[in-house]
Amino acid sequence: MSVNNESDEDLVLIVDALNLFMRHFVAHPAVNINGEHVGGVVGFLYSVIDMVERFHPTSVIIVWEGGGSTRRRNIYSDYKMKRRPESLNRFYEDDIPDTVENRNRQITLIVDILKKVPALQMYISDCEADDVIAYLSMYRFKDNRKLIVSSDKDFYQLLDSKTIIYSPTWKKLVSSKDVINKFCISPDNFALAKSICGDASDNISGVKGVGFKTLAKRFPEMSSYMTISIDDIVSESKNHIADGSKIKAFQNIASSENIIRRNWKLIYLDTSCLAPVQIKKINNLIDTFSPNKNKLEVMKILIKEGLQTFNVDRMFMAFNRIGA
Repeated sequence: MSVNNESDEDLVLIVDALNLFMRHFVAHPAVNINGEHVGGVVGFLYSVIDMVERFHPTSVIIVWEGGGSTRRRNIYSDYKMKRRPESLNRFYEDDIPDTVENRNRQITLIVDILKKVPALQMYISDCEADDVIAYLSMYRFKDNRKLIVSSDKDFYQLLDSKTIIYSPTWKKLVSSKDVINKFCISPDNFALAKSICGDASDNISGVKGVGFKTLAKRFPEMSSYMTISIDDIVSESKNHIADGSKIKAFQNIASSENIIRRNWKLIYLDTSCLAPVQIKKINNLIDTFSPNKNKLEVMKILIKEGLQTFNVDRMFMAFNRIGA
């Protein structure tokens, strides 16, 4: 999918907010005039501004985490347990404590500023931002061009002719071809691959001894745009065993069907982890959204927070194009 501004189609910019914020919170060294760390705020806002300037979206949706998925925790109680804290890689002359209070203060500041520009912010309780973004991409804006901003590989399964991803990690647009070239797995089969291989970042254990390279080697059809099912993989593994194969990957997959099916419920993005009331709230937020532009209020917030050097003119020049 092309995201240049020559297309007549609307482009919806969807930001995985906490994912983008944390990248800057742990790395960006900016401090305000009081010496307080504000790298999360500065980095986040300039990143969004950059996306708006480069791709000229007709709407911007910022999706915040909603406290985690109750349904996923009910499926697997250890889901996202034991996650390691983000390692900080900022450097200061003096030690500046990186507290939860500081992090939350920066997020609150971002939310307050974005209320003054034409960006719709979403916070849906008891679910993950992933599920909200998947619903927006697959259903609400199914026929629109979408650009998802996130370094989360779970979104690779959403890639199609209408959907592309900007990865802050890769610092580039990610297409279906990029995913196939890097992982030898197509976006159509990426959720299945993660269900088999597991996801250490979310504390999801996979099939022993089977990673992406092994999976792609033993099942080359995973790189095709043909959708492969759990039944296909398990059945093929059993057939290889029946033919006398001693390859461990086939044996381990055949004996781990229950784990793969459990992981699929955790990893596959659809509406299964959203309740009807949550979907109703998502649609209501979109239907009732009234864009706001209040440069003076943003300037007041920035002065109060000691961020006078932030380029507010650039911010409003970029957002003035939204809906134009």
